[in-house]
Amino acid sequence: MKILKFLIPIYFLIGTGYSFSQTLFGTSVGEVSFYSDTPLEAIEAVNKKSGCIINATSGELAVQLRVTDFNFPNKLMQEHFNENYLESEKYPTASFKGKIKEEVDLTKSGNHAVTAEGTMTMHGVSKPMVVKGTINTSGSEMKLDFKFQVKTEEFQIEVPSLVVTKIAEVIDVTGKMILVKK
Repeated sequence: MKILKFLIPIYFLIGTGYSFSQTLFGTSVGEVSFYSDTPLEAIEAVNKKSGCIINATSGELAVQLRVTDFNFPNKLMQEHFNENYLESEKYPTASFKGKIKEEVDLTKSGNHAVTAEGTMTMHGVSKPMVVKGTINTSGSEMKLDFKFQVKTEEFQIEVPSLVVTKIAEVIDVTGKMILVKK
């Protein structure tokens, strides 16, 4: 039941005009992490409660996560991230909704290099985004790996001048998810 509560909003992100011939894969325990590296400090965090749904027939996909589910090795960093930078009370979720550009048959087993074009929404800002990744399908399961970069200024994330040398302007984001057929 818990997975349904999380996946239903994602389902609506990618549309509700599905016919019964659609093949959906999903998870609510996907992993998304980010890494910021400067000469003064490396900052990393992991979110292991990210939801994702992929329509293997149409190539539409959506990823959604709660910002507060990122875990940091340092609790003070986590507090600053949520309160000062991502303002997670005001903007509790981040999402990506898009479509795979390549003509690939995700219903058949295989390893596919893919590019998804869509919209990333974070910190109340929606921007077009292109995300490259791989999808390895095995019939009833799909393994998704992706990597992209986010510029803090593009999402109006303000970094105070006091710590600007400790937080990179460009953040590396990676994801690893195992989705099961629904």
